[in-house]
Amino acid sequence: MDLQNITALMLSSDYKDRMKGEYYHLLNRKENLEAVLKLWDNGKLTFTPDCPRSIYDLQLRAMNDYKAVLEARAKIEKIEL
Repeated sequence: MDLQNITALMLSSDYKDRMKGEYYHLLNRKENLEAVLKLWDNGKLTFTPDCPRSIYDLQLRAMNDYKAVLEARAKIEKIEL
């Protein structure tokens, strides 16, 4: 889902749509971080990160935990993601 559609969901007056927007926004950011980490692992990054890799790993782990929480909420609240 593109950012324009995600933003529309996030700005909706319907809490279910806002939650979907939150979820898809997280997926988008998580995919981008994973792509950067893959480049890093393959020695193909075009910049030198200031933070150690372990910080990025913690961020990705937090994103995965957050994703799991949103999925659990969606299931309980019967929101189709």
